[in-house]
Amino acid sequence: MKLCLNCQRSFTAADWRCPHCGHVPGERNGFPTFAPRLAELNDGFNPGFFQLMVEVEPSHFWFVSRNRILRDALRKHFTAPASVLEIGCGTGFVLSAMRAEFPKTNLSASDIYTEGLGYAKRRVPDAFVFQMDALHIPFRDEFDLIGAFDVLEHIEDDEAVLAQIYQACKGGGGVALTVPQHRWLWSRMDDFAHHKRRYTRADLEKKLKQAGFKVEYATSFISILLPLMLAARLLRKPAGCEMEDQMDAAGLSIGTLTNAVLSMVMAVERNLIRIGLRLPLGGSLLIIARKPINAGNN
Repeated sequence: MKLCLNCQRSFTAADWRCPHCGHVPGERNGFPTFAPRLAELNDGFNPGFFQLMVEVEPSHFWFVSRNRILRDALRKHFTAPASVLEIGCGTGFVLSAMRAEFPKTNLSASDIYTEGLGYAKRRVPDAFVFQMDALHIPFRDEFDLIGAFDVLEHIEDDEAVLAQIYQACKGGGGVALTVPQHRWLWSRMDDFAHHKRRYTRADLEKKLKQAGFKVEYATSFISILLPLMLAARLLRKPAGCEMEDQMDAAGLSIGTLTNAVLSMVMAVERNLIRIGLRLPLGGSLLIIARKPINAGNN
């Protein structure tokens, strides 16, 4: 069901005009906009970074490896979801992987910035793409799967977002999350990305359970490369303001040979995860949790 953010009443309709109060969401850059003010005023991400991401994602070992690990996990835990929402879709790189994995699924995708939504729409033209604030999701009991991949760490009140995700999930549906892990890995890369926190597994599992979810699966990744990741943080030079420095600050500036070697290492790690090994340490954490099938909304 759709939820009118103006009067907080649910409805079912082909469009977004609320039958109760007549409210209609606005548009920005051609996309439905549910939080227009935050589309311009937000400290969670630099919208000018989207173009750089589009250029880097298809070949960078981290983005490619994360997509492959996600596809394996989603295939195992969500066989044929009828409806999927990705929160914080950015340029749509993960969204395109979900379309490949679930070719018949009704895909929706959101971001707080409309600047990235154009890229996402071009990557997955048949997805319903819109702007929203994850603290106010305009759906109730709607999705079989909601994904938020390296998103929660950008949001101050992550517990409120998890509560919103719970309400937007159907009973029996679930959530898939990736987040940066281990507080002791905090570096200027986190500052550059406007992270609010790095997580521990216990912290995130606790917050999911408080929201009403039952944790079904959890594993770290970027585990074999963890010593290298730590060393890179210790040796990293001070940040600058040029594009090359932005790439370096975000951990994106690596050579072709290095990228190929790291991709091979991540292929080994992916296979370890695929055979059932749950890695205890790693730069990132993947968690899948389920809403009880007979659960009502809070």
